[in-house]
Amino acid sequence: MDENKGYQIPKLIAALGLTLITGFIGSLATAEPLTTWYVTLNKPYWTPPNWAFGPIWTILYILIGIAAYLVWREGLKRKDVKIALSVFALQLILNLLWSVIFFGFKSIYGGLIEIIILWITILINLILFYRISKWAGILFIPYLAWVTIASFLNYSIYILN
Repeated sequence: MDENKGYQIPKLIAALGLTLITGFIGSLATAEPLTTWYVTLNKPYWTPPNWAFGPIWTILYILIGIAAYLVWREGLKRKDVKIALSVFALQLILNLLWSVIFFGFKSIYGGLIEIIILWITILINLILFYRISKWAGILFIPYLAWVTIASFLNYSIYILN
């Protein structure tokens, strides 16, 4: 672990800030279509209510931000840490892109293809994080579970529309 304790709080704030800002930017692409286009789509009976998405994603972004911090604090001099954080950045970009593709472009099929790539990237990220910090990997499990549900929802909406 990085011996310089003075830099730990700023690292935690940066990791959390990055994930929460990513979520906020994604919500900008989602907000208007969620109340106009999305409500007109045929959805399966088990679709979570719209109000649940914001709190769930906020919690998930906090968990994955903490996970990134737990890996980052091990030190960027380690090659495995650099690789894991690079994959983390990639999955954050893919996470944001799903909102833009599905909601912004109103592309159900494009969202489906992208969320499959996102899911695979999250799984790889989880494994890489777990190898560095077991807690970081564990904190990714709810994220992977939620994106699994979101993937099935995206697929179901594709089939129904």
